[in-house]
Order: sequence, then C-alpha cells, then structure tokens
Amino acid sequence: MANEVALAGMGLRERKKFQTRRRLMAVAMELFGERGFDKVSVAEIAEAAEVSKMTVFNHFATKEDLVLRPVEEHIFDVAEVVRERPPGESAVAAVRRHYLRAVEERDPSIGLDDEPLVVQLTRLIMETPVLLTRAHAALVHSSELVAEVLAEETGDLVMAQVAAAQVMGTRATLVRENHRRLLRGDPAEEIARDAAQLAVRAFDLVEHGLGDYATKA
Repeated sequence: MANEVALAGMGLRERKKFQTRRRLMAVAMELFGERGFDKVSVAEIAEAAEVSKMTVFNHFATKEDLVLRPVEEHIFDVAEVVRERPPGESAVAAVRRHYLRAVEERDPSIGLDDEPLVVQLTRLIMETPVLLTRAHAALVHSSELVAEVLAEETGDLVMAQVAAAQVMGTRATLVRENHRRLLRGDPAEEIARDAAQLAVRAFDLVEHGLGDYATKA
C-alpha cells in the first residue's frame, strides 16, 4: 500500500485510482470478514462500494486480487535489491540490508503495520486456503527471480537456486514470525524491536553456514 509520501507524489488521476482501489479493498475486507472470502461475490462488493461491477474489474482482474495485490506488488523487490547491490556486497548482505531497512520503516509488506485493514488482510490470507496458496506461489516466484539474478552472475543455476532458497526461506521465516505476532495482537512497534535482532541472527546463520549448528550431543 502506498504511504502518505507516495500518495502526495501522485497526480490527480493516479490519486483517484489509488483512492478507489483503497476503498474497494476496504469494502471487500469488511465483507470477507463478515461472511468469508468464498461467500462474497464481486457484484456484492461493487454494490457495497456503490460502484459498478465493471469498475471493480477495471481495478482488480479477479476477486483474489482485491486481497493479494499488496502482496504481489513486492514480488520483484528482493531480486532488484540483489541485482543492484554495490560491488563487494554479497547477496546475503544485500537481502539483510533490505530487510533491516524495511524493519526501520515499519513496512506493511513484512508484517510491521498494525493498521486494522492490514491485520484483517493478513488474517484473511492465513485463514483462506486459496489465498494462502497464491501467496505462497508469490513467494516461490520471488525466490526464482533471485535465483535468476544469481545464475546470471555466477553461471551456476543449481547453486544459485540453493542460495536463493536459503536467503528467501530465511526472509520468509522472519516475515511469518512478524505476522504470527501481529495476529496475536502485539503492537507493531513491539514486534519491530525484536525483528531487527532476529534478522541479524538469522542472516548471520545463512552467511556463515550451518556448520555445527544443532550438533546432537
């Protein structure tokens, strides 16, 4: 979701589109929360938002898009960070840096926004199989994009896929923990205080290798 700074930088036409999308999503979330995702039609969303059904489809190609658009807008983020990292910086360091910046900014995409609409959206995804499956597919796609960047640089697709799986799996685990606490009702500021420390530990584990981690006594 665009923040206030991004919204202020939009032209009038873009601003109106954003506001319409935001309203449609809010109305949809309210209906989904009351009756469940599967029992609400696009026509009912349009009626509740006082727009035509065509207006909904002009902004969202499917009903699932009303929920997952904010998630899927970030599919390319990590791959771009890895591609654009400066000389001398590893892929792990780039992803860690990007994640820690998101923590500082309390980015909703990593579960650090306790605005009611964001919490409701997160809960809906977690509790609706079709949405959870598509959200997982977005994560897989994001990992594949990172692997493609690394393969271009190294010429070794298999090792690039292994590395991307480790880095993106770590990131996904951290985000999942943020979501778990968010849905438990913890304030975003409280979650954020712990998120940075967890991220440093987690990415250090990836960076230095599992080695003797969890060696059985």
